[in-house]
Amino acid sequence: MNTSFYTLLPKRDHVLILDQRLLPGKMHYIKMKTYRDAYAVIKHMAVRGAPAIGVTAAFGVWLGARSIKTNDRTRYFSMLGKMGEHLINARPTAHNLSWAVNRMLSFARAGQAGPAEITRRLYREALRIYHEDIDANMKMGGFGAGLIKNGWTVLTHCNAGALATAGYGTALGVLRSAKNSGKKIRIFADETRPFLQGARLTAWELQQDGFDVTLITDNMAGWMMKQGLINACIVGADRIASNGDVANKVGTYSVAILAHAHNIPFYVAAPSSTFDPAITSGREIVIEERPDKEVLTIAGRAIAPDGIKVRNPAFDVTPAKYVTAIITEKGVLFPPYKKGIKKLLGIP
Repeated sequence: MNTSFYTLLPKRDHVLILDQRLLPGKMHYIKMKTYRDAYAVIKHMAVRGAPAIGVTAAFGVWLGARSIKTNDRTRYFSMLGKMGEHLINARPTAHNLSWAVNRMLSFARAGQAGPAEITRRLYREALRIYHEDIDANMKMGGFGAGLIKNGWTVLTHCNAGALATAGYGTALGVLRSAKNSGKKIRIFADETRPFLQGARLTAWELQQDGFDVTLITDNMAGWMMKQGLINACIVGADRIASNGDVANKVGTYSVAILAHAHNIPFYVAAPSSTFDPAITSGREIVIEERPDKEVLTIAGRAIAPDGIKVRNPAFDVTPAKYVTAIITEKGVLFPPYKKGIKKLLGIP
């Protein structure tokens, strides 16, 4: 998959999760053994990125099922449903989380098998979701690579690479495929305050894999565009409304506006599991508020005065009119998005 690490690795009785809070200084894997462990690694951002969150939650459902000690199907499904609801509440914005949990619960309820056999099947279904994600990312990369021209410099925001998925990446998967096809590309990774996913994760991931990557602060993007140093922008997504509005890491909206002002294409790469057909626009997307300390500190050190008020929305919404194209595992969607999204999801 062209990466020198893995984000999560399934085992027979647990899952190893790369603790992304420690990067780039240390590579440490958490042994996820219970559904409460799954909730914790998602909630506290040891694992992050919508697709990776979804895959982690799928294994979380399986781990929860392993802990249920009953042969009564009704009781089994009741307990499993409560565990699934608990997992969904870990982070409200990423659609892949609820999508994966609900897929696992629906799979469990299908058929007439007993609890022990259902639990065994749930492991196989979680593995299927894991492999489907990697496959989708690689297909996305193939479709998106055609949009990236040889010699371009591309701006990314946050991390939408192998670290944000089961492997390969969404936005960075597109850039991997472009590079693998022989195109010479350069990448600007912005730092992505306050959690610094761009500085800590994207810059590290791309450097590990031999990309020509330059780190910039968030507030440099507009000036770089004005200087003609950026040819395109590409980001991932945490939830996409049925009209094409995109929720992604806070700051994405600003990058999209800047790209629009400088006539630079702004691409979004996301699997079909990130699309939420139940919402008509980005106004309906719940935006997660993160703890104040993420803004007040860096690496545990205070950077602001005591007692200062803080706002820390983790995401923002970019209106569809600022999105040049949405790259999926089934092809590239162009505006207007409503019809294309319906076709993508098989909605009449």
